[in-house]
Amino acid sequence: MQGIHGAAPLLAFALLFALFCSAPMGAQSIGVCYGLVGNDLPPATAVVQLYKSLRINTMRIYAPDHRVLHALRGSRIGLILGVANEDLAGLAASAHAAAAWVQSNVRPFYPAVNIRYIAAGNEVQGGATQSILPAMRNLQAALAAAGLAAGIKVSTCVRLDVISNSFPPSAGVFAHPYMADVARFLAAGGAPLLVNVYPYFAYRGDPGNININYATFRPGATPVRDAANGLVYTNLFDAMVDAAVAALEKAGAPGVRVVVSESGWPSAGGFAASVENARAYNQGVIDHVRRGTPKRPGAALETYMFAMFNESQKPGEPTERNFGLLYPNKSPVYPITFR
Repeated sequence: MQGIHGAAPLLAFALLFALFCSAPMGAQSIGVCYGLVGNDLPPATAVVQLYKSLRINTMRIYAPDHRVLHALRGSRIGLILGVANEDLAGLAASAHAAAAWVQSNVRPFYPAVNIRYIAAGNEVQGGATQSILPAMRNLQAALAAAGLAAGIKVSTCVRLDVISNSFPPSAGVFAHPYMADVARFLAAGGAPLLVNVYPYFAYRGDPGNININYATFRPGATPVRDAANGLVYTNLFDAMVDAAVAALEKAGAPGVRVVVSESGWPSAGGFAASVENARAYNQGVIDHVRRGTPKRPGAALETYMFAMFNESQKPGEPTERNFGLLYPNKSPVYPITFR
């Protein structure tokens, strides 16, 4: 579908609606991340209308951008509201700072904006991880003091490398003690663990041992059996999610749900980054998550695709700028169906 890039906006939207809207989104577990690291993206009001037109019922944003929050008023779109990593230390150190954050970024908008989760940081690394749990506790207390804790859960978004021994999935265990404490906090509050799941990076790092069909939901991959429990895996996505489930169980939090807070495949810019692979993977996720995983079959897995748009100003490798389902002009990078 790259050929329609630059087409007239009306034609682009008609094609987009036909490609993305063959079935209601409300019956599905799929949301889409809305990244803002670009200088050519549509205004927030247009993006919210796009989500509504495409029947995408959930969104993730990475910081409390008030333009987006204002645009979301009355939309009923469920939201993961991110706390910027650079704000975690201050929120961890000060209950007053957490209360001020809630008063500024939550209280004026909720419930007109359907904030479901507050994500205290995204893929926090190194010494900054020590701020995650104190920030979560202070935010939870601030929500409770404001009378908002019943409807909004506090969590954090983690990379899968917080888990060691992730193969076989049943061997999954948290690599650092702080994550066991996070898991118990989530269990006490009834919140899910938000996990960014990227078979793309696992495949790119070990293409000799991971079959591309297994990584992208294509047929023909040899199933992988977990000898410890007999569960059979036909795709890498399920294996990665169930490694997180196993880690939660070992941490004493078996009832904590996993929400896949990001997943995607780049369409250009690097090894195995192609329109064909991106379409196969993303369509595979969309079609699959309603069925759950071998560890939790039948339990629809709430999942957020990364991302709505290609973001022209994202730092890092070229692939980072090519994860979007759409170009900034709202035309599709490739055809995909939410069904």
